[in-house]
Amino acid sequence: MTITSFQFNRSFRGGAAVLSSTLIAAALLGNSAAVQASLAIQATFDSTITGDANAAAIEGVINTAVQAYQSYFSNPVTVNINFQEMSSGLGQSNTWLAGPYSYSSYRAVLAGTATTSDDATAYNALPATNPIPGNSTGGITISSANYKALTGGGITTPDGFDGTVSLNTHITNVGSPGTSGQYSLLATVEHEIDEVLGLGSGLGKSDLRPQDLFRFTQAGARTYTTSGDDAYFSINGGTALLARFNQSSGGDYGDWWSTGGHTPQVQDAFATPGANPLLGNSELTALDVIGYNRVSATPVPIPGAGWLFFSATAGLLGFNRRTAG
Repeated sequence: MTITSFQFNRSFRGGAAVLSSTLIAAALLGNSAAVQASLAIQATFDSTITGDANAAAIEGVINTAVQAYQSYFSNPVTVNINFQEMSSGLGQSNTWLAGPYSYSSYRAVLAGTATTSDDATAYNALPATNPIPGNSTGGITISSANYKALTGGGITTPDGFDGTVSLNTHITNVGSPGTSGQYSLLATVEHEIDEVLGLGSGLGKSDLRPQDLFRFTQAGARTYTTSGDDAYFSINGGTALLARFNQSSGGDYGDWWSTGGHTPQVQDAFATPGANPLLGNSELTALDVIGYNRVSATPVPIPGAGWLFFSATAGLLGFNRRTAG
């Protein structure tokens, strides 16, 4: 996979990138220089965290989340994430994106990086021709972390990080001194790491994201609309629906539907105060089929809350801001 430009999150579209057959072959073979046995997430803590009076506990929760991903996935690459505090909202992820890439090239790379039965199921459900309406040449953008997972590395972002995660520790548990504690810090961190790794939707933007390729109606037809509530995450062509997608314009279309009466999940779009969801099969399967090599089928039971999701873009800086409400 070659890179001609970067976008920060989803706000700035650069020139198209083309995957040559030589580079596709390299991606399928993997990076022979890699020696690590599993995914590594390198967490960097900004001074807003290290200077917090409760820094040790906050960093401990972030490290717990990092260890979970490292136990679930075996891609021998390092993902670099900067963590910092913010004073509004609940959580926010700023993620570097590369591309866009043609559908056929992206599908070819997926074919050679499949390691699980879910990967095979998902690949076999992808049509040979581009299913993206109104886009005959492609239009798939991927996060820099996802690029690493698919190719074994070979990418450097302008700031050295694959993403930056911002956390409002004044309303989380664990949190800063005096926190109101309505929301799980662990669940918030995991939600934002999922987005840095590559989860998210491009609906309403210039190009789609990998997760959008697994978007179906309840009847099993592909859907790229955001009207109504009939949109589900499925890896087998819509027969088995693993999660319902959020369809509200107030949330990310790649997040899960979270209107009242549901069981809270890490990737929910809207808050359930007091809930403590853990990384579950829906999130882990989604990461698996977009290029991460899953090694554990059962989520590790680690202690872990909710959010209201607000999406905004400013200039070249695109960001997803989660607010409590």
